[in-house]
Order: sequence, then C-alpha cells, then structure tokens
Amino acid sequence: MERKEFRILIDAPKERVWEILWGPTYYPAWTSLFMEGSRVESINSPESQVWKQGNKVRFLGPDNEGMVSMVAENKPNERMSFKHLGVVMKGVEDLDSPQSREWAGSMENYTLKSVGGKTELIVDMDITPEYLEYFQKAWPKALEKVKELSEQK
Repeated sequence: MERKEFRILIDAPKERVWEILWGPTYYPAWTSLFMEGSRVESINSPESQVWKQGNKVRFLGPDNEGMVSMVAENKPNERMSFKHLGVVMKGVEDLDSPQSREWAGSMENYTLKSVGGKTELIVDMDITPEYLEYFQKAWPKALEKVKELSEQK
C-alpha cells in the first residue's frame, strides 16, 4: 500500500468546492472520470444523510462493483475522510477475500484549505500497487472536473 497525494487550486470558496464534491447533483459528474455511472449508496441511513460521520457507504460503478467504506470524518467545508472496509463484487460486500483485505483499513481523505481567496483541494489516499497507475492517471482528470464545476458561475 502506498500513500499518494493529489492537489489542485480552485478559484472558488470552500463552500462551493464542498458542494461540488459531495452534493447529489455534482458528485456523479466528477466521479464519472473514474468510471462512467459512478454512484454512492448509503447503507444505514437515508440518502439525504449519506455523508454522515460513522455511516457505511458503497462507492459503486454501473456493474454494482466497487468499495465499501465508512465515513470516518466529516467536517463540512474542511475535511471528509473514508476508511475502506472492503470491496463489493456483483453487489455483494466482500470483507474477507485477499483483494478485500488489501484495501481494508486504507484511508481516503479530502481536505479543503483557503489560499489567497481560492481553495486548495488536497486528496490523499492509500493505494494498492495494482491500482497505482490507474489512480495516478484518473485523479488529475477528476480534480480538473471538480475545478471546472466549482468555477462555473
């Protein structure tokens, strides 16, 4: 597992960037850069509270495969953090296979900082060697999409 960091400076206030990252209208738009049809499901609360700290969530593609995670921290307009618990295969949570255990306990963190009237978005995450190249290509594209959406008037 390797920790990687991705950054971008966005000409918008933190509140706007936060809405783009986690709002139901914009979340699918920027996450589609990882996989078209990406979505999040809340496991133990209504969709309106999907990002509540302590919630279990699934990050899924159109084939119902992805990650199962817990919202480890949610400080609005400052920081969102996820602890990955395992994978989802064909809609079924897998917490015990070798692939799942590789991801278990890994973290994915989103931090927003005010910098001279702009917002710096910093994403740091633990990545397995198998997915390192994929994320190194996908994250810059996804961050550019967050920037584009955040800076729209």
